[in-house]
Amino acid sequence: MPGTKNAASKRADQAATNSAWSERLRYFEGRKEAIVQTIREFVAIESPSDNKLAADRMGALLAARFEALGGRAHVHRAAEFADHVQIDFPGREKIKPVLLLGHFDTVYPLGTLTTMPCHVARGCLHGPGVLDMKSGIALMLYAIEALHTWHARLPRPVTVFLVSDEEVGSHSSRQITEALARESAAVLVLEPAGPRGAVKTARKGVGGYILNVKGIAAHAGLDPGKGHSAIVELARQITAVSKMNDLQRGLSVNPGVIRGGTRTNVIAAEATVELDVRIKYARQAAALDRRFRSLKPFDQHCKLSIEGGINRMPMERNAGVVALYRKAQTIAKQIDWKLEEAAVGGGSDGNFTAGMGIPTLDGMGGVGEGAHAVHECISISELPRRAALLAGMIESA
Repeated sequence: MPGTKNAASKRADQAATNSAWSERLRYFEGRKEAIVQTIREFVAIESPSDNKLAADRMGALLAARFEALGGRAHVHRAAEFADHVQIDFPGREKIKPVLLLGHFDTVYPLGTLTTMPCHVARGCLHGPGVLDMKSGIALMLYAIEALHTWHARLPRPVTVFLVSDEEVGSHSSRQITEALARESAAVLVLEPAGPRGAVKTARKGVGGYILNVKGIAAHAGLDPGKGHSAIVELARQITAVSKMNDLQRGLSVNPGVIRGGTRTNVIAAEATVELDVRIKYARQAAALDRRFRSLKPFDQHCKLSIEGGINRMPMERNAGVVALYRKAQTIAKQIDWKLEEAAVGGGSDGNFTAGMGIPTLDGMGGVGEGAHAVHECISISELPRRAALLAGMIESA
């Protein structure tokens, strides 16, 4: 019967596909130790955001490693931070490239390796920046190498862009990231995976405000009635600002750093609070900004000034993001992997590209825990299937 033959043919095709993907996974299993060694090499070159000389050493190494795979490196000079590195790979098909996005700066100061050495323990690789996100860069290398091996040349063009200032706001790299995204069919962000290895299909928008208060100084003992405390005013403003929190709608405002005053016997003339802001939807940005800029002093003798805003708009789970996630799910299914998705509160450069309407899938990097912390680590056993997933997404995105 035609229907029976058709069903049998489909089953045979599916079995062949599953077998091919199992072979790909075995390919990366055979290179697992090499991937680990590469990550260790990257971690050994400390690259804090605020040390241009140190981070430039990392950028130069990465440019050379990707060029060895046939890419053409272009260095984008930066004054305050390390130079950003772009590597372009030609492809067999004349179509838009896939943009692989990442960063090589870390939050750890130079010398951290002396107290936080890179090492393997209980199946995990530990070290500063190992999760966020030097393992993600290594996965890029090995996925591209595999595609060269399997296809002789890449099936499509690929652009790798590695920035040096993501951990401090991406101010010098953002325009380049957005320009490259406009020329790309899709963006795959090699930031760490979410819980249980999930890819990230939504991220909150991130911003920061600084609220400054100017009061009137006076001697706290001799003339207490003549002073108007900036600290007291700031305390009242912080209470007011905290009421902007609306966690059910995904909006949070956190007064993280406060400064003020000079001596205990002086009524403070100045005080400042630095606020972290997170939003779930782009439409929340303008309304929140208006609320900050319409703040009025409780003490009319004090003056307020506000600066800052939203640095990264949210990565919202739109149709383009969902389409990429569905492709990733299909690839994962071939190797018996139920790939989940996650929405997270932190931001990345994927916020920029998704906010432009370019299909973006984040959290494609390593699986682990402790980003930015002394216990930062990645699961070694997860590396092969993360590499297999990335290779498949480059082919199909």
